Amino acid sequence: MVTSTDTRSPTQAGTAYRTIWRWHFYAGLFVLPFILILSITGAIYLFKPQIERWEERAWLNLGTEGAVSPDAQLAAVLAANPGARFDNYRLPRETGDAAMVQLGTAQGDKRQVFVSPQGKVLGSFDPDTRIADTVARIHGTLLLGTWGDWLVELAASWTIVMILTGLYLWWPRPFRAAGTFWPRLSLKGRPLLKDIHHVTGFWIAGLVLIMLASGLPWAGAWGSAFKWARTELGLVSGPQDWKIGADGGHAGHHGAMPMAMRPASNEPSLSLATFVAKARGEDMAFPVIVLPPHAPQRFGPPTGEVWTVKSEAQNRWLGRQVTYEPMTGAETGRRGFADQHVIDRIVNTGVAWHEGQLFGWVNQLIGVVTALALVTISILGVVMWLKRRPQGALGAPTAITGRVKPALIVTFVLLALLLPLFGASATIILAVDWLVRRSTPSPTS
Repeated sequence: MVTSTDTRSPTQAGTAYRTIWRWHFYAGLFVLPFILILSITGAIYLFKPQIERWEERAWLNLGTEGAVSPDAQLAAVLAANPGARFDNYRLPRETGDAAMVQLGTAQGDKRQVFVSPQGKVLGSFDPDTRIADTVARIHGTLLLGTWGDWLVELAASWTIVMILTGLYLWWPRPFRAAGTFWPRLSLKGRPLLKDIHHVTGFWIAGLVLIMLASGLPWAGAWGSAFKWARTELGLVSGPQDWKIGADGGHAGHHGAMPMAMRPASNEPSLSLATFVAKARGEDMAFPVIVLPPHAPQRFGPPTGEVWTVKSEAQNRWLGRQVTYEPMTGAETGRRGFADQHVIDRIVNTGVAWHEGQLFGWVNQLIGVVTALALVTISILGVVMWLKRRPQGALGAPTAITGRVKPALIVTFVLLALLLPLFGASATIILAVDWLVRRSTPSPTS
């Protein structure tokens, strides 16, 4: 929440100011618990690469003496997991690290099995129980499935409104640099808290808006509408490579038969080792995975009648994919970030920024600072409200009566169209507020 440097009292301020202040107040109260949850989980998820490397620490630097081929590694994993389906093989990050073989079952379960360079099965993970994946589900759905996804999107939409209304209230009247661009540390009590609140809010407003906007393409309602516009209106051809809503991360549950159960071909197929060697020659960004024909993918349809080598780097600028004919090993296709439509490049850049991987540790640091600052100003906003409100009363800004300026109506309609869940919820709130005021006798009656 961003408060104003306006020296007038709320009763002296204009109708537009008091209307925006009221919306800012209620938006701040509603989103506070969500800001706390989403900021903390988001800050943790920024360090997914470091977290996953820590989880796999026992399977690093195992040495290469006695190393076997990827085919022997896969055979050992399948022997230890009879009836499982081979989904993909992840190349080690460094020479001597364990490889990861992801398995699946007909029921849609997954298992990430780690195998040493020497072909020894070391251990496994259920990917849904890994730290980063658990944090991501809390961040995206509050562990409430589709309802949680909608609730998170609703909170994100109202946070955008809170930031925009806060920027309007922040604008100094009259203008002065102190208390606008930096807090006046000579103040004490609530005035000092107010300065810290609105100055910090101003400096992080742009970062927060970018963070929120970059997350909307994943959200259930907004993302589905965007996907419809992207495909049905002919804006972009081909599948998108980011998930949508609570179930978007389960796109890899398309069934693929285990290698031993696939129909035999009239011609011999090249081995996994052949395509692992091709993957190493591509010098792609980690994690690099090799997918056999018909293997399920995290996003989009199964791979089809080709072997696929791809980088699933969170920095989408580094993502690349090469496909090969399974019998001859001839390259059949190649696609990278630059080959995507400009709309997808913009979205994927936002995804990389949102996940803290666009500029490495600098991006992570900015993300953490933004999250901590957002939590700080939100808590300060509540503290100031508690200090200001009369005992036993809510202390909300008074309802606005009289003519509303056309500019406010136009702004509301635009926000409602751009943020459909905000528009729906705000319309309900306005209708209830109107009914309450209609049913409440006026002081003179």
